[in-house]
Amino acid sequence: MKRWRPSVALLAATGTILSQSPVAAEKLPNLFPFLNSTGILETYNTAGGPISLSGPFFQALGTNGRSCGTCHRPAQGWSLSSDEVKLRFELTRGKDPLFRTVDGSVCNDHVDTSTLAGRRKAYSLLLDRGLIRVEIAVPENAEFTVASVENPYGCDSASALSLYRRPLPSTNLRFQSAIMWDSRESSPQTGTQKITYDTNPADLIADLAHQALDATSGHAQGSIPLTAEQQKQIVDFEMSLVTAQAYDYRAGALDHGGADGGPVFLAKHVMPDFFVGINDPLGGNPKNIPFTTTIFQLFDNWAHAAGFPFDFFGQARARRESIARGEAIFNSKQIDITGVSGLNDDLNTASISGTCGTCHDSPGIGNHSLPVPLNVGVGDPDSSVDLSYLPVYTLQNKATFETIRTTDPGRALITGAWKDIGRFKGPMLRGLSSRAPYFHNGSARTLGDVVDFYNTRFHIGLSSQEKEDLIAFLSAL
Repeated sequence: MKRWRPSVALLAATGTILSQSPVAAEKLPNLFPFLNSTGILETYNTAGGPISLSGPFFQALGTNGRSCGTCHRPAQGWSLSSDEVKLRFELTRGKDPLFRTVDGSVCNDHVDTSTLAGRRKAYSLLLDRGLIRVEIAVPENAEFTVASVENPYGCDSASALSLYRRPLPSTNLRFQSAIMWDSRESSPQTGTQKITYDTNPADLIADLAHQALDATSGHAQGSIPLTAEQQKQIVDFEMSLVTAQAYDYRAGALDHGGADGGPVFLAKHVMPDFFVGINDPLGGNPKNIPFTTTIFQLFDNWAHAAGFPFDFFGQARARRESIARGEAIFNSKQIDITGVSGLNDDLNTASISGTCGTCHDSPGIGNHSLPVPLNVGVGDPDSSVDLSYLPVYTLQNKATFETIRTTDPGRALITGAWKDIGRFKGPMLRGLSSRAPYFHNGSARTLGDVVDFYNTRFHIGLSSQEKEDLIAFLSAL
């Protein structure tokens, strides 16, 4: 019997070694299972039928061999995982189109990529943390100057700063309230639109089209702008994708036993109800519906899970109950929110009693439903996570001469506002298991590191069992 082997084209597009199943190189079956560390990830195509791998999203439209699919991989939740980057490096000896000095290397000056050892060093942050280097100029009207740059890799310009950031997923975009970590593709300063209830989804579609244009000219070093039709095809493709974890190795299928996990429920029951501002905790809901801390109800029925066939030693039942407890912790564990720029200072409130849903407020999805960039301290040099691999910028206020040290000025490089230093939009929480490491700078290698950061940052006081349950829940999203 002839054994099926995945084509090179399919492996290049999906970024994984696929199971033995009849997959054509031009398309990916709807709900194709991709294995990760805790279970299986699936993507549902709301346009119907298989997911095409032959459109402009997967075509090299620039000059360096890259496509959108180079950094947005189906198997990694349409983002990148550092583990997959390492594998790609070893398989291609660092010559895959991902490895380009325009933004994949620690700096584009004084790097040697002529040897394997040189490439390993040049792309060290991409390999270790899945980071892409983004260069952004300080706005002319900025309320601050760059007093000093401490970049261990070179690229120490004080006028155009080198930032190292994770690629965001190009799926579940219908739930987005801002595009890019610093919202630069949803900002009047860049010729794009702020996403609002009244203008959505036209604003989102226009912003994604602009992003596709910028990504092709920048990341892919395109010399010819995308046509309007190419932009439309890329955006239509992205907007059709809905991704979530579908199976947990210990709990089983995440939509069995009365649970509502997986991408199909997300597409058919969560997405139709979404609107910009839904469940905003600060009174920004345009329909004036009161905020609820109950963000997720996917696994309520697993709170007292019954076993199922082949549930050896009750492990599946225990895992299901752990996921359900983690969901309850996410919804109800009280957090004393202090020192968050964009929240405490803007509201002039030193302490806010909140939950995880205060920031991850969109029901069933977990991102902020309005474009509210925040600084929770992930990029601060004194953060509890290790940031020793990142540059440090000292910024000085032009009016007060106050200084701030940060590893990434964030939103401030778009608006020029002093108050926006270190502020970023929150990421979507679906499909987390497939795309480690986490945070905009890759500083949390695991979901355990994410939980530990917040537990330390806000003195939540989570017990070992609560941490384990919360990680189990986040892994199941």
